[in-house]
Amino acid sequence: MAGGVAKNDQRRLAEVAGLERDRALLGRSSTAERVADILRDRITEGYFPPGARLSEESIGGALGVSRNTLREAFRLLTHERLLEHRLNRGVFVRVVTVEDLDDIFRVRMLVECAAVRGLGQGPYDAAVTEAVAAIEAAVRAGETAAADRQWEDLSTANIRFHQAVVALAGSPRTDELMRGVLAELRLVFHVMDDPQRFYAPYLVRNRQIAESLLAGDAVAAERLLLAYLEDSRGQLSGAYARRIAES
Repeated sequence: MAGGVAKNDQRRLAEVAGLERDRALLGRSSTAERVADILRDRITEGYFPPGARLSEESIGGALGVSRNTLREAFRLLTHERLLEHRLNRGVFVRVVTVEDLDDIFRVRMLVECAAVRGLGQGPYDAAVTEAVAAIEAAVRAGETAAADRQWEDLSTANIRFHQAVVALAGSPRTDELMRGVLAELRLVFHVMDDPQRFYAPYLVRNRQIAESLLAGDAVAAERLLLAYLEDSRGQLSGAYARRIAES
């Protein structure tokens, strides 16, 4: 795997990412947080792949923001472990390590399983009902994507499934935490050659978890989710380690 992207590709990356069209998202207050939101989305969607160098000139020009604003956005994303500064070389999209990947799954098991466990045995309130509906919608979107062989859409649906699971906790801070964790996980899949292999087999398991939640059986849902995450970590960690070793 290449350690970066050639300079003549930098402007193309910004253009492909559609950053100029994203100016409207900034509104009148072009804050670093909003710039970071846009760049985070583009990174997790794969427009800026792991190892890519991010050009201040091309990205700042595409978004129409100052260098200081862009640098602050870079700093925020570096704190989230999506970017890294390399001395005298610039800012790059991080390449996740195998150790990072193991820790990502450790966090997911702690947070996602706790979100389901917290439902208890009582009837769902409105917020939880909405989150369960989002889980079901993500499963349906994944099933449609798989049927159409749209593997990137399946990947996105799977991320939304897990975001909706975390939303069961009703905690904006937990939602924010997992947004960064899942974005970091997405970097791993951008390195893998065959995302279909890692998403499609788990779609049936997403459906089982969703059906347990729809039936109000949080205990079964947590048991299924924990087994899901343990199996996913084992499969992905081994494959990713081999992929990194080959690069």
